[in-house]
Amino acid sequence: MDFGPYFLLASLEGAVGAAVLAVTALGLSLVFGVMRIVNVAHGEFFMLGAVIAWWVASLIGIHPAVGFLAALVVSPLVVGSVAILAERTVLSRLHYDPEATIVATIGMLYVIQQAVLMTYGPEARPVQPPFDFRIQLPWFGYSAYKLFVILAAVVLLLAVWWGLTRTRLGLMMRATQIDRETARAFAIPVDRVYAGVFAVGAALAALGAVLVVPVQQAHYLMGHDPLLLSFITVIIGGLGSLRGTVLAAVIIGMSDGIISVFFSPTLAKIIATLAVAMVLVARPQGLFGERAP
Repeated sequence: MDFGPYFLLASLEGAVGAAVLAVTALGLSLVFGVMRIVNVAHGEFFMLGAVIAWWVASLIGIHPAVGFLAALVVSPLVVGSVAILAERTVLSRLHYDPEATIVATIGMLYVIQQAVLMTYGPEARPVQPPFDFRIQLPWFGYSAYKLFVILAAVVLLLAVWWGLTRTRLGLMMRATQIDRETARAFAIPVDRVYAGVFAVGAALAALGAVLVVPVQQAHYLMGHDPLLLSFITVIIGGLGSLRGTVLAAVIIGMSDGIISVFFSPTLAKIIATLAVAMVLVARPQGLFGERAP
């Protein structure tokens, strides 16, 4: 096979990875941007979303498309509810102290992981895609579902952008992000905003998992890579910058896909980690982050 087909395949695989990464990392960036905390359990919310998607799809055996659509609704709702419970019972009691919340979310990580291991088991289990046919490209056929993942991620990103910029809830979130005390003075329920933001961040991770689980099998350890790549994406894009997060996800996802096809996935992770080091040295606030005063 010539270089052209390989490069096209690598680019498509990179675009799929970038799409899922953008949705997942956006949740992490949103939590940090508004709440100013680092959610180390974000990868486990991703994993929990995938496991719930498998459970829902298995429970509804009518047609793969019906099970997938149900998982697309149920999984983010359940994961978001778990996130609200964790935020109300743990993070709010710590008053969102940055150091304490890191330790607390590490604890959440292990609680969620071990709970899934005890109930779901150690096996990796597949979820059947809602449709299974290939679109013929110039050199080969490519999965129509993977192209759907890219389109669905774009729609989700646009929906989040619209919600943040065109709705009253988005206005309250941005006001809370700028100055929490001033937001309280204007009768904005900051505690409820924080709970909602944490839930939305976890739900975005779950949505990313539902989109990717027909391509990757659901497994109780599958949250590690999404967490690492999400942190890399958010650091490069700029902590709290949604625009930077999406751009960095495209860069990291595309490079990861192309390097993995032509060389190895390990080399792709090494290069991504080196990119973080270079960004931290040259521009500590990231590509679009604001420099601390």
